[in-house]
Amino acid sequence: MDDQRIAVFGLGHIGLPTAALFARAGFKVTGVDINPETVEKVNIGRSPVLEPGLDELVAEVVGTGNLGATMDGERAAAESEVMIIVVPTPVNSENTSDLSAVISAAETISRGLKKGDLVIVESTVPPGACQNVVLPILEKTGLKVSEDFGLAYTPERALPNNTLHEMQNNARVIGGADPESARRAAALYRRITSGEVIVVDDLMTAEMVKLMENTYRDTNIALANELAVICEALGIDAINAIEAANHHPRVNIHTPGPGVGGHCLSIDPYFIVEMAERKGVPARLIRTAREVNESMPLHVLEIVRETLESRGKTLKGSNVGILGVAYKGDVADARETPTRPLVAALLSEGARVLVNDPHVSPEIIRGMGVEPVSLEEALNSDCVVLMTDHTEYLEITPEMIPGGIFICTRPVMDPERFRTRGITFRGVGRP
Repeated sequence: MDDQRIAVFGLGHIGLPTAALFARAGFKVTGVDINPETVEKVNIGRSPVLEPGLDELVAEVVGTGNLGATMDGERAAAESEVMIIVVPTPVNSENTSDLSAVISAAETISRGLKKGDLVIVESTVPPGACQNVVLPILEKTGLKVSEDFGLAYTPERALPNNTLHEMQNNARVIGGADPESARRAAALYRRITSGEVIVVDDLMTAEMVKLMENTYRDTNIALANELAVICEALGIDAINAIEAANHHPRVNIHTPGPGVGGHCLSIDPYFIVEMAERKGVPARLIRTAREVNESMPLHVLEIVRETLESRGKTLKGSNVGILGVAYKGDVADARETPTRPLVAALLSEGARVLVNDPHVSPEIIRGMGVEPVSLEEALNSDCVVLMTDHTEYLEITPEMIPGGIFICTRPVMDPERFRTRGITFRGVGRP
């Protein structure tokens, strides 16, 4: 099997680790990307993706000659026997799937497709996309799936900042256009994971599994957020109440917060909604959960407004320090971050917004319409809002907040530690 050449289309947060792990397993791997800077960095043994251990792994496998990168996807496909699609699949302004990158990759692969090849899709897609979008493109070549080439789907399951470990240890779900496609894909992924490899009935089932997983989490977070907002109105500390409720052996309410970010939880549920509504099923709970979570940045805005007014100040003209742009702690990933709509809303209300994030690039912060500032500058504001639970922020003390207002949207600080020192402390679910 090691003599199979693999081409990985998309060298982002998932594609590059996938390519590097296959290269370390002994395969000759070509990474394909449309970004020349990404290709250049990989070819000199550097990772363009910030992920623990990935830079060292890329340097190792480029050094052995098992990994190289190119922008020539057609040639990469022609020279490979396995092609893996790991490109982004965002939603558009109507919250329907944008499969343009998947389509582009499939078209490129089709120009190099040969008898005996195996095409694997890892990109998160709506149910039916492999069968109804990818497959027709591949079969325009005159080659037929199951007879001439294989097609499989396997969703990635990896957490930023722990991607390499999870890729090598998490269970892997695989569906194929036929049993042989699934068997070949399963054998391939067993080379890079010690986790269980689960083969499901078909392509669509495998596509749905990934969406179910993330929709479950998104819906649970929406429940936590709605309970938090209700608890605030009733004067109840929702964090304490949820912790107590979770002592029940069959209850696991997630943690409320300022909203849901990242490329998975904030997008994948819409793929289910899209396909369900095409079939005449309204998917009411899933859509409502998305609406609840998307509303949370504006709820944080109202907490900021109310707290400033309780101190005799107005939102307009106040300095508001924002701590954290990344959608979760200790990562540099700012995709779909709830900080972005909060900053936009604060600016539209006439506040001066000072944003700090030690992990996210200054260019991303500038793209929100503000200049990045130091932690000290952000703390020296009329109101400080912690949006991301970076480790650096856990060292903040009451003395570091001269403005006297601290909105902690993540339950990582002890409210009484601040309140006993005269700080007005609020948070999501903490009145």
